[in-house]
Amino acid sequence: MRCPDCGYLDSKVVESRDLEEGAQIRRRRQCLKCNFRFTTYERTEQPRLTIIKKDGRREPFDRQKLAGGLYRACEKRPVAAAQLEELMNQIERELRSAGEPEIPVERIGELAMERLLELDDVAYVRFASVYRSFTDVESFEAELARLKGRTLRR
Repeated sequence: MRCPDCGYLDSKVVESRDLEEGAQIRRRRQCLKCNFRFTTYERTEQPRLTIIKKDGRREPFDRQKLAGGLYRACEKRPVAAAQLEELMNQIERELRSAGEPEIPVERIGELAMERLLELDDVAYVRFASVYRSFTDVESFEAELARLKGRTLRR
């Protein structure tokens, strides 16, 4: 790290401190030539995720869009905001750990439905009804029957 005072390229770390729950590190450094002290911040760089929409368009992953859909599905349900935040963290972690820069929107929807099914059946049905775009009562009933069959096997 270059010293901001004299421009020397070598410094030592005097103190390190985690910030933002480990997402950022603050380091106090000291130049090995002039002893000037300065602070640097390190943050892990997250790869940008691109979402491939159903019509083929591509756009950056937007956590707020995912949050909006999940919060609407869980409206007036006994699901805590902390549970939804953890659910979104799990989905985002799984997407990033796949190592793929482009993710089909269907993958996000399937991950959300898998997690919602474990969390709340009604929220799952609400999300699925929008995500799967049920066009008639029969397709909605088929999904409910599938859900009932899964519940009975538990």
